[in-house]
This record gives sequence, structure tokens and C-alpha cells, in this order.
Amino acid sequence: MLSEQSVPVVRATLPAVGGALDEITERFYAGLFAAHPELLRDLFNRGNQATGDQRKALAGSIAAFAGALLEHPGARPDVMLSRIAHKHASLGVTSEQYKIVHEHLFAAIVDVLGEAVTPEVAKAWDEVYWLMANALIALEARLYQERGVAEGEVWQPMEIAARHEETADTVSLTLRHPDGRPTAAFRPGQYVSVRVALPDGARQIRQYSLSTAPGRPEWRITVKRVAGDPAGEVSSWLHAHAAPGDRVDVSEPFGDLVLPEGDGPLLLASAGIGSTPMLAMLDHLAAAGSTRRVVVVHADRSPAGHAHRQELHRLVGALPQGSLHLWYEEPGDTEDARPGRVDLGALDLPEGLTAYLCGPLPFMRAVRGDLLARGVAAADVHYEVFGPDLWLGSAA
Repeated sequence: MLSEQSVPVVRATLPAVGGALDEITERFYAGLFAAHPELLRDLFNRGNQATGDQRKALAGSIAAFAGALLEHPGARPDVMLSRIAHKHASLGVTSEQYKIVHEHLFAAIVDVLGEAVTPEVAKAWDEVYWLMANALIALEARLYQERGVAEGEVWQPMEIAARHEETADTVSLTLRHPDGRPTAAFRPGQYVSVRVALPDGARQIRQYSLSTAPGRPEWRITVKRVAGDPAGEVSSWLHAHAAPGDRVDVSEPFGDLVLPEGDGPLLLASAGIGSTPMLAMLDHLAAAGSTRRVVVVHADRSPAGHAHRQELHRLVGALPQGSLHLWYEEPGDTEDARPGRVDLGALDLPEGLTAYLCGPLPFMRAVRGDLLARGVAAADVHYEVFGPDLWLGSAA
């Protein structure tokens, strides 16, 4: 909770700070990477830096957190903080790095806003920063403790046990411990980070959902090739080089979009490679013999481009109360899908459902809007974003 002294200052300056956040975050990252080039080389996603997506996500999270402190002073935006904390933990972020961020972020604020940053303003926004940072540090400490690892020590070498070409641009990789011990437990829907050494010496990191149920001796991830450099440098490297017997660094599992316990009805809606966390959820439900009502919705470009298409049919078919609804932009001759984009109005949705969404932002926004229009509570609609969360503050 903000102090009484800081509330009116933050309220008065939020429009100015919020309006300048894009420039502030741009200068922040420039200063941060000039002083610590190893962070861009080995921690931050160079693709997201090149597109500006990470800058936008940081600006959105700061504005959303500050706004929440003002509008809901007795509560924290825990959904937003949890999502960020899980992502940070999967990267091995440490509490010391928040001090580095603070130094360069406030240098950028002063650089952009100049004399408007009076000692009173600086103190108030310093309080905002450390309220957010300390909340994240505490959440990340708990996540590390739950995984049984020291702060930031999330990495482990794993061996590629198998490789399978799913479509022309997606490949699945089965991962195991080189010594044969079982893989760690995780919750259906979680992801791992994969770190690879690139030709220029950088060790870049990307997150991939675990796409089978927990409790198996091996993990599986599915990697879609992303076009462009540096955006697709890790996925392209994995497509070109990852082979059975190779070793890669893999993090402990993290992620807050997880299958809920209980027997309530579910809607699992995905598009493209967003199907991967849903596969883990469905695999777990099928293995457990679940009788829950599960409505599965998936959209893709075409049957040929739909990774794990037959597996999805098999898993939904194993659920007594499961139903699968497919939409393809180019359905061809397939008889099991509708053409065009997802239309929830065509479906009979059960009362009291909990919805899980994963896919491109336009898809998730459309599906969420349809669900809210049909009376589903906003708190019952959960989502996962592959990459920086550009939806912060609007759907949390």
C-alpha cells in the first residue's frame, strides 16, 4: 500500500509518467545494456528487444501496478504479479538484479522528465518501484523454494531423447535427464525455459510449454519455427540443430496457467502453437479418467499446419464428457472443422465454466470478449501469453 504522502503525488504525476513510459523504458534498456551487455546476451530475449515488445510490456506493467495502487489501495494486482514472477523464476532472475534495474530505470526517468522529477516525485515513484519489486522478489523466493532450488539456480542439463517433425514448421523434442532419473513434477499447463548457445557466443533463452501430462519419465516441448533474426534465433537453431543425444540447458517448470482441481466444467481454447499447454491438461485429465465436462476449442490455419492434430482428437475422445470444436482458415476437404474464425456463439457452453486461453492476442481478446458477453465472470477467464505480456492491465 502506498503511503499517505505518496498517494497524491503518484496520482498527480501518473499521467505524465505514463505518457512518457515508452521513452523512459527505451532509454532504460539502452542504459542497462550499455552497462551490463551480458544481460542482453544471456538473459533478455533479443528478439523482444528488437521489436520493442519487452519495452511495451514493462511500461504496461508499471502503469498497471501504479494504477492499481491508487484505485485499489487495499489489494495487490496478484494475477499480474504472479505471471511476471513465474516468468522471472523461469529465467533465474535474482533479487540483486532488481537493484540494477532500479538504478537504470530511475536514471531514465530523470533523463526523460528532467526538472519535473522533484525530490518529492522521486521519492513517491521510488516507493512504487520497491512495492512492486519487493512483491515480485517475495513471490519469486517462494517459487524457488517450492522447486527446491536456491535463488536463480533453476538450470539443469537435459538430453534430447527423441525428435518428431509435427508439421512443416513445428518439431517436438522429448527431454530426459542424462543419468536416467525421473523428471521433476509439474502442474499441467506449465512451461520450461530452454537456453542454447548461439554462434555469436550468446546464450539465449525461450520458454516452451510442457505438452504432455506430468508423472512421465520424460518431458516434451513443441517448438514452432519463428521467422526473422533475432526473433527466431532460438527456434531456428533448435529446428536446424537439435538432435537425439544432444544436451540443452532446461529450467525447472514454472507458469501460473495451470489446470484447476475439482470437477467443474472447463473451456480450453487455443490457436496455433497455443495448443501445447492444453495438450498437457487434456493428457492429465485423460490419464486420471476425469469425467469433467471439457469443451475444447482450437483454431489454426489448416489441418496440415495443426501440430498434434491427431493427438488432440485422441485425448478429447478419451474424455467421457469431452467435446472438440475446430476452426481452420483453410479447412480444405476436412469434415471435422468449421471454416473461418472461432465463433463461440455456435457452441453450447456449460454454466459455471472456467476458461483457459492460449494463442495470439487478437484471438484471446476475441474469445474473452465472447465469454464475457455470455455471462462468464472475468475472474473465471485465464490466459497465457507466449512472450511479453502486452495485455497487462486489460485482462488481469
